[in-house]
Amino acid sequence: MVLETWPEWEELVRGEGVGFAPADGYQVFPPPRSGTPGGGEAANALMPLLEEFRPDVVVNDVLTVAPALAAERFGARRATLVPHLFPEGGEGLPPFSIGAMPPRTGFGRKAWDLVGRFMEHGLRAGRDDLNAQRSVVGLPPTERFHGATSPDLVLVATLPQLEYPDSLPERARITGPMEFEPPHEDVELPPGDDPLIVVAPSTSQDPEHRLVRATLEALADRPVRVLATTNRAGHSSGIEVPPNAVLHDWVRYSQVFPEASVVVCHGGHGTLARALGAGVPVLACPAAGDMNENGVRLAWSGAGLSLRGSLTTPATLRWAVAELLADPSYRKRAGEIAQWAEENDGPDNGARLIESLAG
Repeated sequence: MVLETWPEWEELVRGEGVGFAPADGYQVFPPPRSGTPGGGEAANALMPLLEEFRPDVVVNDVLTVAPALAAERFGARRATLVPHLFPEGGEGLPPFSIGAMPPRTGFGRKAWDLVGRFMEHGLRAGRDDLNAQRSVVGLPPTERFHGATSPDLVLVATLPQLEYPDSLPERARITGPMEFEPPHEDVELPPGDDPLIVVAPSTSQDPEHRLVRATLEALADRPVRVLATTNRAGHSSGIEVPPNAVLHDWVRYSQVFPEASVVVCHGGHGTLARALGAGVPVLACPAAGDMNENGVRLAWSGAGLSLRGSLTTPATLRWAVAELLADPSYRKRAGEIAQWAEENDGPDNGARLIESLAG
């Protein structure tokens, strides 16, 4: 096996006994400007590795189009890994990422279908951009939307309780989350026996630490303990830490989540899935990207609550955390999800599906 990824991961990859190949940086969406490598050029650069290694299967991340194009040009079977919710949507459902609940009536389903048709112009533009890159590799144009995903096998590394029923095509298979955690020493938890609230913000959003600041303020006089982390995003100077809280620049979620009564986060899929996998209710406060979608799926699942960014204040955070602590149904539902995760190992399920695809 060979893993092609960014050079900064080489030592870790080789340390796991896996072959390593450095990935070239490229741009696909929006289309590359003159002089900027695109996915087609990156796919051509990858061809010598495929010719040398001669893989039976190539697995590409849903956001990396170059290996998908190279695999198709080489003639290898290919699978696509989606390390979050399946993003292609489904018939009668709201467009992915807007964060709307599924419809409850036939009229609602028809209305969302109409919205979906109206938004197809964006998908057509994306298909045109992809076809421009396909021509660089010598591939014919595709009529498929989401044409960089495999038509044969898509590994959806999420929890089935976050996917709407009957919304995935047959080629998309839920494996369970595929988690990776860099090593880090244990951190000290706040002393005492009160419920532990873990604040785990995004590593890429909110550099001013608004969520951490607001949650510490909201819970400063509550009968809880708070463990917050900045996740090394932005500057943490000036954050007031009340007596019932501790603040760390980094923590291992596998250490602190099993001890938590509630996890407060921005709703990134990795944090959300790991918290639910530990059986902990979640309060999601979406910041950007697919976090709104993750938040509404969380609320729909019954394992937590979601607050819109504009509504995330100390007052609403205080209320939401109190609600999650007071209503046992949230922890019960999170526990049911954790039971499924314990019985379904995502990497093992994914490996079995890839081996089956390889024949």
